[in-house]
Amino acid sequence: MKYDSVKFLPGVAVLLMFGIGQAQAVGDSEQGQKKFYTCAGCHAITGYSNSYPSYHVPRIGGQHADYVVAALKAYQTAQRKHTSMQANATTLSQDDMEDIALYVSRFRNNNAALPVTGDVGKGAEKAGLCAGCHGEDGNSEDSTYPKLAGQYESYLIKALKEYKSGSRKNAIMAGFAAGLSDEDITDIAAYYASQKHGLNTVGKE
Repeated sequence: MKYDSVKFLPGVAVLLMFGIGQAQAVGDSEQGQKKFYTCAGCHAITGYSNSYPSYHVPRIGGQHADYVVAALKAYQTAQRKHTSMQANATTLSQDDMEDIALYVSRFRNNNAALPVTGDVGKGAEKAGLCAGCHGEDGNSEDSTYPKLAGQYESYLIKALKEYKSGSRKNAIMAGFAAGLSDEDITDIAAYYASQKHGLNTVGKE
């Protein structure tokens, strides 16, 4: 099988990304822990799933603080659509977002591999061009790009499909995701979900 769509894979490097080049998030981790209470009902429960459509609520523990702030702003501006997330994000100030982001970024996981349904080997091949931004295994060091290692497969599939359909607004990602087949998406998601030393449930060390 030819993977002509592989030329689009650098776009996965901006998966869920908004706000490249922002100033690095600062914040107050102790205040962030207090403010996180509105997020804990979903993001502090291992394996918690959105009811409809069904997918795992993303792991955000250990995610780059800058990226968390950018994602929250995307919900505020409806570039991302999710009823609960939009409702919560609209109440947050810049300081609130930076505090929460710094708090969640400090969680670490040394064994984040998750069960997957896609083909990890094929996913590694298809995701090879993503390494420049996300790192070889999805543990990016650049805070403007999200870490993908250890993220739930079902969430990564959902995100890529939303970019492809245009329901999640990002012109760059829409163009790249348009070249991915459903098989490509599932395999790429499986590869990143299977990688260790990545994201974790907030509150789990």
